[in-house]
Amino acid sequence: MEMESVNIEKASIFLSGLKAKIAGIAMQTKKVAMDDPRRLIHSLKAGLALTLVSLFYYFQPLYTSFGVSTMWAVMTVVVVFEFSVGATLGKGLNRGLATLAAGALGLGANHLASVSGKTWEPVLIGLFVFLQAVASTFIRFFPTVKARYDYGMLIFILTFSLISISGLRSDQILELAHKRLSTVLIGASTCVIISIFVYPVWAGEDLHKLVAQNLEKLGGFLEGFGDEYLRTFDQESENERTSSLVGLNSVLDSKSKEETLANFARWEPGHGQFMYRHPWKQYLKIANLTRQCAGRVEALNAYLNSKTPASQEIQCMIAGISTGSGEVLKELSWAITTMSRPPSPSPHIPNLKTASKNLNSLLKSDFCEENTNLLQVIPVATVAALLNDTVTSVENIADAVNELSSLANFKPKDSSEAEAESANRSKIPHVVITVDGAAEVKKEGQSSVQAVSN
Repeated sequence: MEMESVNIEKASIFLSGLKAKIAGIAMQTKKVAMDDPRRLIHSLKAGLALTLVSLFYYFQPLYTSFGVSTMWAVMTVVVVFEFSVGATLGKGLNRGLATLAAGALGLGANHLASVSGKTWEPVLIGLFVFLQAVASTFIRFFPTVKARYDYGMLIFILTFSLISISGLRSDQILELAHKRLSTVLIGASTCVIISIFVYPVWAGEDLHKLVAQNLEKLGGFLEGFGDEYLRTFDQESENERTSSLVGLNSVLDSKSKEETLANFARWEPGHGQFMYRHPWKQYLKIANLTRQCAGRVEALNAYLNSKTPASQEIQCMIAGISTGSGEVLKELSWAITTMSRPPSPSPHIPNLKTASKNLNSLLKSDFCEENTNLLQVIPVATVAALLNDTVTSVENIADAVNELSSLANFKPKDSSEAEAESANRSKIPHVVITVDGAAEVKKEGQSSVQAVSN
């Protein structure tokens, strides 16, 4: 009886653990599908592509034409079909062109080797395989080839070796090359057609949205920093700061994803507002400038925890510059999102520069006072220096976005878009900074930093 109770208890523990694992898998499955419903659609598209290619096995006339070589079409679908149109098209073209080129060269190498006679034929075939493998593998290290044609080089090595070596034992080498090329083209064409015409996922659109979202996140963090700096000495908001830091870190860690999307976008045909030869490199330029700015902002955030108090006047000036920089970045993000031309030059950039100069002048005057505590002034001066660099970075980003709007022929902003942009701005405290250093906090929706000359 005791053994039975122990076994029942173990079985109960096992079943409860199994139920927990199944529930965990179900929750994770739901989360993956809810995060991006396109993943589920992509899975259905992959199943459709494999089913269509499998018809070559099911119907005898098709199977008679290609035989077991039909498996190359199935393998092509498995390895070529990707999430986005650009990735699928890039892999498909790489595989098709590499198979064509390697097949032709393999036939040529086999012919040259056969002319030399049976004794030297295997020696020459081995030499040709060795030389092409060495050359192709070395070429794969070239940055441009690595980024766009690495998969094609792999297929080139495989196909050349397969065709040239098979010629030693087979008299139907030409038929083998023809069947391999045909089935690869059938599989790749199936992938490309389904990817483009069945709920397409465009890498270019994803890159466009990602760059705009990163600017939005960085702008929101700067606005939050300005608000937080004013109240950091009397209250804490750890949850808000943690959320903002997550967004900032995602901007800093987005380089690999942006470069991958840009590489895929170059393969895509024109679609929607993204015409052929769209300036995708300019998106990478904006993304690099955004990350540089995010790096400065990350250093700026390190000083938010400093408990060294500054005067209310200096605090308001720092908050105003930070908030104003955030607003400029959000305006640029909105311009990219709507593909509308931002004002050139931005009316806020000169105000930010003037406010930054005023802050430097005020800090210099504090340094000159006899009773100044350097331990209190230096952290504030560091924040001001980082803000100066941030303003410069914001100006560079604005110039890059203006260049993008010109290259991509963004439409001029009409009145309805201007109203929508105004409605999308955050309603947070703003700061008006005068040249003589006076500052006040406002609750209106006006620009954060306005330089007022006396």
